Amino acid sequence: MLGAKNLTETDDYNTDVLFYGVPWEASSTWGDYTGVELGPKQIRLSSERYSTYLPELDHINVEDHLSFGDVGDVAVNPHNVPETVGIIEQFTEKLWNSGKFLVGIGGDHSVSYPIVKALTNTGKKVGIIHLDSHYDNYEDYHGDKYARSTPFKRLYETEGVRNESLIHAGIKGPRNKPENGKAAKEAGAVTLTINDIREQSDLKAYANEIYDMAAKDVDVVYLTICSDVLDFAFNPGGPVDGNGLNSYELLTMIYEFGKRGLCGMDYVEVYPMQDANQNSAHFVSTAVLYVLAGHIDGGHHK
Repeated sequence: MLGAKNLTETDDYNTDVLFYGVPWEASSTWGDYTGVELGPKQIRLSSERYSTYLPELDHINVEDHLSFGDVGDVAVNPHNVPETVGIIEQFTEKLWNSGKFLVGIGGDHSVSYPIVKALTNTGKKVGIIHLDSHYDNYEDYHGDKYARSTPFKRLYETEGVRNESLIHAGIKGPRNKPENGKAAKEAGAVTLTINDIREQSDLKAYANEIYDMAAKDVDVVYLTICSDVLDFAFNPGGPVDGNGLNSYELLTMIYEFGKRGLCGMDYVEVYPMQDANQNSAHFVSTAVLYVLAGHIDGGHHK
């Protein structure tokens, strides 16, 4: 990923940033969007097009400040969902114990549950900024407790996650149901809709307010981005959700989050088979670099 050092055959994680892929798709929910397990491969391939230089951010070159390593993909078992959840948790706990900045590439959104669960296993109290059109907090999907529509319900139940510091941001549209909003409220999680974001006169200041909510009474803040927080005009390789953020708005917000201090992030729900030009896969490189540029500009790399 982004020219990272190949760390797939070593446990010596001697770089500042660790990339890893989670090529996993659990239950395909209604609408038959599928193929998200191909995301890590396509995102890595697309990243070969890019340097780490961002002239619009005061000419920062990220690789002048941070070294990159790629540890490869989690060895998921497509035939056993609970086993795979455990494999992801075990894999990422080892990475979290390295103390490096982790960047996970999905895969569907179910992967965020074992990733964050692994982080809590290290003794950290965790706040979460969840950028998405949807709550993803159903109790289950036709009996599957680990479907892409359920991870935040599992995180509500996870000791080590402070629910009041779990911020669902960008929520919108009729693919949510009343029980989703109710579940978030009952758990104590915060809902910020697309209108809450769009109606701000100062997006950078509002991003810092979001961060403050996520950082309250926790040790670390984790960022998880579902591709469909973007309007489908900016996300052809994702579900068809309108009224979303544009790419500038998303990048502006996550750069501010990076400046304030994140322990890691994931970017999920890129569907290569839906996207002839792989626009959505290409965008992931820019999003990751904006977070890392913020990490540097906030002084968190030292």
